[in-house]
Amino acid sequence: MHALLTRRRMASFTVLAVAATPLWAQATGYPNKPLKIVVPSPPGGSTDQLARLVGQRLQEAWGQSVVIENKPGAGLRLGADFVAKSPPDGYTFLMGAVHHSIAQAVYTKRSYDFQRDLAPITVVAVVPNVVIVPSSLPVKSVAELIALAKAQPGKLSYGSTGQGTAHHLIGEQFADMAGVQLLHVPYKGSAPALVDLIGGQIHIMFDTVASCLPHIKSGKLRALAVTTGKRSSALPDVPTLDEAGLKGFDVSSWFGLMAPAGTPPDIIQKTYAEVVKMLGTPEARQQLEQMGAEAVGNTPDQLRQQIAGEITRFAALAKKANLQLD
Repeated sequence: MHALLTRRRMASFTVLAVAATPLWAQATGYPNKPLKIVVPSPPGGSTDQLARLVGQRLQEAWGQSVVIENKPGAGLRLGADFVAKSPPDGYTFLMGAVHHSIAQAVYTKRSYDFQRDLAPITVVAVVPNVVIVPSSLPVKSVAELIALAKAQPGKLSYGSTGQGTAHHLIGEQFADMAGVQLLHVPYKGSAPALVDLIGGQIHIMFDTVASCLPHIKSGKLRALAVTTGKRSSALPDVPTLDEAGLKGFDVSSWFGLMAPAGTPPDIIQKTYAEVVKMLGTPEARQQLEQMGAEAVGNTPDQLRQQIAGEITRFAALAKKANLQLD
């Protein structure tokens, strides 16, 4: 009798467990094949590093391989367009960034809509941007950089991760607030721009701490200021642009996971929960700290609202800078 009751209880628990399992999981056993995270920039930059961190966690947690696929180009829009047009089955993700909000605000012609065609999951981390110059450039402060730029109007060049990206707009805002003329040189990502900066082919970059920190520590690059309202824990001795005289300057970069619109909500929630769980581990926090990044883990709805607000704000900034791209 006792054994019969035990079996009945076990059967009841099984029924309850199955009932509590989302329908898509019952139907497909998600995930049951390899997943892909598309990085819309070359290997080596902040977007790539964070995608690999997330991919490793998902692979360990779900027992499926996670492929990181770099698709640079078109100001990070090429990779985003690929994911936006991928099947919404939970097997293709985008490591999105603030650059995509900016692209939505400044490009008049787009093959996808960042708000309509991609579903937010969570911001993995925010990374301060830093004003960097090659160690060969004879400036050691923002004031000296501005003085040099004023002495050579339009001669100093700054590299960005592409037309209409955050680093492009930061450069435009810097030039506007400093009253200088700079030459913009777009690249297909942070890594190739850093190579040219170190080599002296360009003079300035407004890059994430995560991408350029090793080169700052090695002495190849010199950090003049961070673009955020407060100093970076990774570069505590480097002043903010506000402290350096450009009052009110405050821009950071976020990097977050997205999926094609129409991806089942349960898959979105499962992925969100796993990433947040990862961000709470000491190992992940240590890795982020080494990159100069700060963990976030906001909800899909919070990220959706954040993107909407950013697009409005960046559209106003682009209009002021007379920046409208096709």
